[in-house]
Amino acid sequence: MADTQSSQISSSQGLADGQNSAKDSKFTDSFLSSSPVSLIQSPQVKELVYWRDPKKSGVVFGVSMLMLLSLAAFSVISVISYILLALLCVTISFRIYKSVVQAVQKSNDGHPFKSFMDKDVSVPPETFRKHVDTCLTYVNRALKQMSRLFLVEDLVDSLKLAVAMWLLTYVGAVFNGITLLILADILIFTMPLVYEKNKTQIDHYVDIARTQINTTMAKLQEKLPASMKRVKTE
Repeated sequence: MADTQSSQISSSQGLADGQNSAKDSKFTDSFLSSSPVSLIQSPQVKELVYWRDPKKSGVVFGVSMLMLLSLAAFSVISVISYILLALLCVTISFRIYKSVVQAVQKSNDGHPFKSFMDKDVSVPPETFRKHVDTCLTYVNRALKQMSRLFLVEDLVDSLKLAVAMWLLTYVGAVFNGITLLILADILIFTMPLVYEKNKTQIDHYVDIARTQINTTMAKLQEKLPASMKRVKTE
């Protein structure tokens, strides 16, 4: 009788774990589809970071790197001012050039930027509200995660955050924000291509590291008091 009850309890626990894992999988899929991760997974971004079109990827990488290097050497106000000044010099010079050409040729072509001036550059209210709602979703999710971590709903996750913040103090002592952005820009345009060419080897070592981490976290979870152990939420 006792064996029958224990087998029923085990089967019910297994079913509950399966349902929880299914919920976690659905949550992960929805998070990936509605978070900035979906932007990284978009075909346009993949074409850039995987250098499907070398010219386009080179232009984007060069412009982004130039902007970051400029911000590293000058203030944000100076960089913005120089960019706008350069743009004004180009448009004013082109406007004067076209006016001189029209005067010499005695033509009446009109304003050279008329086609651009006729375009509607206003933001539709629906588009603005859509982006605001999307940003609000990210903000609410971030606030919920911060509340969960800082109020120690799960001790293991809070300890992970504490270790990550402690490591970032050393990173911040060596690099400033612009340097990290420059490194991130280089990694974004190089690591996907390296991973694509060495996918098998990288996946092998990543699986080894993940197994070691999961084993360590499981041992740590077992040593925690019962009141502090991870509780699966319905």
